Amino acid sequence: MNGLHFETALLNVLLLWILTAPHEFAHAWTAVRLGDDTPARQGRLTLNPLAHVDWMGTAILPFVTSLLGAGFLGWGKPVMTQPSRLRGGLNGLALVSLAGPASNVIMAVILGVVSTATAHAFPAFAQFAARGVLLSLYLALFNLLPVPPLDGSKLLLAARIPPVVYMELARFGFGLLIVAMWVTPLGLWLNQWSYQGAVAILNAV
Repeated sequence: MNGLHFETALLNVLLLWILTAPHEFAHAWTAVRLGDDTPARQGRLTLNPLAHVDWMGTAILPFVTSLLGAGFLGWGKPVMTQPSRLRGGLNGLALVSLAGPASNVIMAVILGVVSTATAHAFPAFAQFAARGVLLSLYLALFNLLPVPPLDGSKLLLAARIPPVVYMELARFGFGLLIVAMWVTPLGLWLNQWSYQGAVAILNAV
């Protein structure tokens, strides 16, 4: 636990709060556009970060995993949808699920532009924005993992896996994520892919 990891943990949690709002808003907006007003009725059709905070997933776990250098484990409060009300049913659910990671890629590009534009006048802020590019891409990849409660798990439903299999996976999903991040190179791989993507974006803008 050195100072570098402590600073990294604080920055990661701050950036996660910034990035969670558009991610969850994208889920809610897509669901409403596809005919399910559940997110709107539950107050999720907003960019207010407080509406999307899951204290375990958006504060405690990301801080601890970043502090210990064990990759980065975090998520926002899931947006509730009813597949039966979505146009396309489970296929519509897949679109709702993909909207979150897609928003992270868009945010990465926006933050890349901000970082490049402020590099000379505000180098500290530019560095913060560049870190946001990296974390936003990391979140996009992390959320595509096919493990509940992450977005990628909804793609399993769209692929028509038996609901009972999904429910069993959901029972152990939280533990599986922690084990995978701690005892496998998954976190390292996600970091490497995110870094490569961030470098590509920053070189392109």
